[in-house]
Amino acid sequence: MIALKSAWIACLALLGGVALAQDETASETAPNRRPVAVVAGDRIALGDRGVLPLYVSRPWTRPQPDVTRVVLVLHGRLRNADVYYDTAKKARDAAGAAGASTLLVVPQFLADLDVEAHRLPLETLRWTLEGWQGGDAATAPHPVSSFEALDAILDHLADRSLFPGLTEVVIAGHSGGGQVVQRYAIAGRGEAALARQHVAVRYVVANPSSYAYFSSERPAPAIAAACPGYDRWKYGMAERPAYLAAATPADLERAYVSRRVIYLLGTRDTDPNHAALDKSCMAEAQGPTRFVRGHSYAAVLAARDGGTPNHRLWDVAGVGHNGDKIFTSSCGLHALFDLPGCVEGP
Repeated sequence: MIALKSAWIACLALLGGVALAQDETASETAPNRRPVAVVAGDRIALGDRGVLPLYVSRPWTRPQPDVTRVVLVLHGRLRNADVYYDTAKKARDAAGAAGASTLLVVPQFLADLDVEAHRLPLETLRWTLEGWQGGDAATAPHPVSSFEALDAILDHLADRSLFPGLTEVVIAGHSGGGQVVQRYAIAGRGEAALARQHVAVRYVVANPSSYAYFSSERPAPAIAAACPGYDRWKYGMAERPAYLAAATPADLERAYVSRRVIYLLGTRDTDPNHAALDKSCMAEAQGPTRFVRGHSYAAVLAARDGGTPNHRLWDVAGVGHNGDKIFTSSCGLHALFDLPGCVEGP
């Protein structure tokens, strides 16, 4: 009976994975409470605290002297790293010569149900269904923040014996992955190891449902006033997880403003009832749609002392909530590979 149940779970996951790969728009409306279809084949160990699955486009544990750029892509809420790896490869191929010297890295943040369904080793890191998006600690085998896992990846990339020619790392994510990138750009420590090796880092935040604000100001103050948790992390600075609790909001804001951040917003990501849109009062206080929330957040930060000279916001015309189309658009290719052709600015 147990074997039959496991086979049935695996079958459902496989069928779901086929559908997700064929239609990303449909995948965003699918529930995230079923096992992933595919688990990435490569691994990175975080000391003795756990192992993270990931995709890498080259053998990254031996020297890669011709790699000059790394594009690290974060999957969305469905944890479907295989789909985002395919998107990353499509974008790299569309970039032509600019993508030839690129290493692609796509980590996978699994949940308990994924580990059970695929009978993965006990040392496999896993999180709650959404906790990984905000840097929460893993549920097992040790309480490792998802941000610590990203730190470990960046620390590996900073090894000059492996990547002697590396000059730039791009950290990108769409939807749920965009939420991770935006929060990691605030709190992440991994950039420091790359900076010591004079490797530039930039963050590409595409169509997330929400953002982390540094003050109590919100675009929809009436909704915020009726929402007790509107300023809690991951929406604000209150009750931050252990990974970033020691830093003050002012310190976190200074770090974020100093970093290079590109917001990519699909001009058609404007459905206030989209099935995958965060419709909690915490998110609704930031605006009715992803497109509005992104513009509002960028405007609030730009209006604060000093503005955001290192941040850019680019509208991607005619694209809705679709990571494949976002990252293979002219602005997506500009953000990931410095390819010309994007009309910068909203």
